[in-house]
Amino acid sequence: MGIFTKKPLDQLINDSSEGTHTLKRTLTAGHLVALGIGAIIGAGLFVRTAAAAANNAGPSVTIGFVVAAVGCAFAGLCYAEFASMIPIAGSAYTYSYATMGELVAWIIGWDLVLEYAVGAATVGIAWSEYLNKLLETMFGTAYRIPYAWSHSPFEKITDLTNGTQHGIMNVPALFIIFMLTLLLIRGTRESAFVNGLIVITKVTIVILFIILGWHFMNPVNHIPYIPEASTFTDSQGVAHNYGGIWGILGAAGVVFFAFIGFDAVSTAAQEAKNPKKDMPIGILGSLVVCTILYILFAHVLTGIGSVNDFRTQGKEASVVYVIKTYMAGYGWLADFVTVAILFGFSSVILVMLMGQSRVFYSMSRDGLVPKIFSDVHPKFHTPYKSNWIFLVLVGAFAAFVPGDIVGDMTSIGTLFAFMLVCAGVWIMRIKNPEIPRQFKTPLVPLVPILGIIVCGAMIAGLGWTNWLRLGVWLLIGLIIYFGYSRKHSKLK
Repeated sequence: MGIFTKKPLDQLINDSSEGTHTLKRTLTAGHLVALGIGAIIGAGLFVRTAAAAANNAGPSVTIGFVVAAVGCAFAGLCYAEFASMIPIAGSAYTYSYATMGELVAWIIGWDLVLEYAVGAATVGIAWSEYLNKLLETMFGTAYRIPYAWSHSPFEKITDLTNGTQHGIMNVPALFIIFMLTLLLIRGTRESAFVNGLIVITKVTIVILFIILGWHFMNPVNHIPYIPEASTFTDSQGVAHNYGGIWGILGAAGVVFFAFIGFDAVSTAAQEAKNPKKDMPIGILGSLVVCTILYILFAHVLTGIGSVNDFRTQGKEASVVYVIKTYMAGYGWLADFVTVAILFGFSSVILVMLMGQSRVFYSMSRDGLVPKIFSDVHPKFHTPYKSNWIFLVLVGAFAAFVPGDIVGDMTSIGTLFAFMLVCAGVWIMRIKNPEIPRQFKTPLVPLVPILGIIVCGAMIAGLGWTNWLRLGVWLLIGLIIYFGYSRKHSKLK
């Protein structure tokens, strides 16, 4: 058998229900929508929005959200068809194995480490920023966690009081990832219940900010709405395309990180009670709700604060900064937002860690990664050993890599995964039209082609430094595949 051998669909279905390694089906459509919203509303909204405005698009970051949402809609329709047709844990990895063969499946599975593991690290770093803001608000500046122990060793800051400070290790980010790993090991149903409570809180905060902040917008901050094309170099010395079409595409690529929630829903297919019905509802329902909130939120945020705010004092914990600086009389909202954001970020990390362990669970069942990744806890029925391993990987990224870098790596990994899923749906319609599909992507091949084009355009907007990181990451993955995975593949 060659490297492009496909895994038969009947074998995929049979493998999902065999033996003691089976995951427990406990999630309803409501749970899945909540999981999606839990992953979508988080760092992308509260952190990446301001970063995209500062570095790429200014107030036209809202157009970037529209572009990202369009790409998500095309990919989401393709995900929904696959999830209803192949209700198996593993997301795009599993779909690629059935449509494009083992090598492509390995590449996408390896790429999903960027999407979920590095994504969880990104949100862990954002969690650390807002924790410091909360400690400062409640107890004073003296009680902030020192810069050295809340930032990467590649970050530094200079001020008149303390001079230049260098980061050593982001301890709070590592702490929250550790605690949520423990919760995931305890069980999927318990994790989904905690996530549901957090989602209600997050959505309430977003709506409050939109309604109350609308009256504090300064029209000057939206002029010009689309800045003239130029280049902006950030504090880390990285050059960005700012303004114009490339600035908007760059912003779309940056905030695309925030839309991976519905993708994370697909990784839970094997734990859904009625996956053929519930998966499309969970994927598309969470996407629609969050897209509307994202566009409104970004419009209000960039209307209250200026681009310069997001490049300087408001770079960290930007939402709290604009409330305290420009929304007089709403200090209570800033405190409430800080607490809610901390809980909200926690739910994002939770969903991403769950998605990552489920992808490697499937890869392990196929022999492409060691058996330890599919070992299920005898009592909790969760892949607990995989969770411990990813605690080390995700924790290392969160503790030692700057947030902007890991955020962009997550975006490009996500976009690459979406392009392969779109291609996979098109291939399956041609080669296996007879397979039952409870949900069908409309206008095939137009929708998959448009999904590939829009996602490809956003990858182009992320710039050559991110293309290089993705290339190096995939090269490492190919070395592992030909050195280990190909020899241990169960299809062989």
